[in-house]
Amino acid sequence: MIRKLLHRAVNVFRRPTDSVNAHAAAPAVIPQTSHGIRREAISSGALRTCETLQKAGFKAYVVGGAVRDLIAGIAPKDYDIATDATPDEVRSLFRRSRIIGRRFQIVHVMQGGETLEVSTFRAAHDADTQKDEHGRVLRDNVWGSQADDAARRDFTINALYYDPSAETVLDYHHGVADIQQKTLRIIGEPRARYREDPVRMLRAVRLSAKLGLTIDPAARAPIREMAALMENVPAARVFDEMLKLLFSGHAFECVKRLRDEGLHHGLLPLLDVILEQPMGEKFVILALENTDQRIRQGKPTSPGFLFATLLWHEVLADWEKRKSRGEVPMPALYEAMDGVLEQQSDKIAITRRISGDIKEIWALQPRFDKRSGKMPLRLLEQPRFRAAYDFLLLRARSGEVPMELADWWTRFQEVDIDERLAMLLPDNGPKKRRRKSRSRGAKAREGVEGGGGNDAGGGTEPAE
Repeated sequence: MIRKLLHRAVNVFRRPTDSVNAHAAAPAVIPQTSHGIRREAISSGALRTCETLQKAGFKAYVVGGAVRDLIAGIAPKDYDIATDATPDEVRSLFRRSRIIGRRFQIVHVMQGGETLEVSTFRAAHDADTQKDEHGRVLRDNVWGSQADDAARRDFTINALYYDPSAETVLDYHHGVADIQQKTLRIIGEPRARYREDPVRMLRAVRLSAKLGLTIDPAARAPIREMAALMENVPAARVFDEMLKLLFSGHAFECVKRLRDEGLHHGLLPLLDVILEQPMGEKFVILALENTDQRIRQGKPTSPGFLFATLLWHEVLADWEKRKSRGEVPMPALYEAMDGVLEQQSDKIAITRRISGDIKEIWALQPRFDKRSGKMPLRLLEQPRFRAAYDFLLLRARSGEVPMELADWWTRFQEVDIDERLAMLLPDNGPKKRRRKSRSRGAKAREGVEGGGGNDAGGGTEPAE
């Protein structure tokens, strides 16, 4: 009872709806026989979260992408919950939960191995909404009604609310019909909605490719002219959205549509140039298709590996320039790697861990050329050998390196140690001169006489 009274008191201070949303039609209530979602298809964590909130006297719905995907016959990767409970109220109901975010405050609720994102119904924007000079919303923690919340969502197909207790879908903007008609429509005036959050333009590309939708002409028309707004989006948000795009299972189609809509510039520097080069285009296409295939087969994928493929030809071009200027090959490669990643970091905040994975894959590529001595055996022991080898296969399939090289390494892994030793090529390179060892007494005399000593420096030569 106390919780309900507090809830009513909080609602007094919630922003009233604007004139547009105040006259919004009531949602269509779609029964299970029409929307086709089976309750047992919903994750147990999502069901428990909704049930807990509803028992406490709050509204609670599975919302957005999960509902959209279930109607489209796709298994959702995660579940979001929308409620009229405030973040603090949600936090008080779940022992394993935490409030995250500043611009857009939500609650992460842990249910077993699941993490559910629980958000409070947002109010409509008005003159008091904090925005930057381009119209992007900076802070958004004012609560409203469910109708407000639906109007605030980006696309009609994402403004769907599933009630597990009644097994109905609340549809405020004809989203179910748009899914059935294969159309992606934005809610509200497109230019205003893209200015509020330019990432919506990337999302339009991803959803259209993933679900096979045609972007509504009104939503598509402004994208090319407003693409420059992506420059104002924090790099971390762009990175998160690019991960969703590239690991949607439709990465190849997404990249094609990014180019078609003029959104590729600045996201992956020089990607357009790379895709216009026969070798670079083939390499990137193979990498994207390989990623899509692995995702559809349920196999693990690596962001580090994919970004390494997308940026490789930038590294390769810079590396070749450096070597042509007479720079030592391996130091030149590391300089090229650092330069490309630094350039990229201004647009996409690739995490330090992923950057480390990328550099390890790149750094191992020259070592595949060395098939004599102990180097091949040592290469097999490298933690990133498998990823680097898969990278080599893509390079061979694209024509960048001979297929014979990839075939040799494929067989080298499969045979026993005796056959591996037999496969090693003769070492025809220049022999390194080995220093003659000297007696302990000679070394001592050298130090006393001033020939070396502790201040002389020195050490071993760096590895190639």
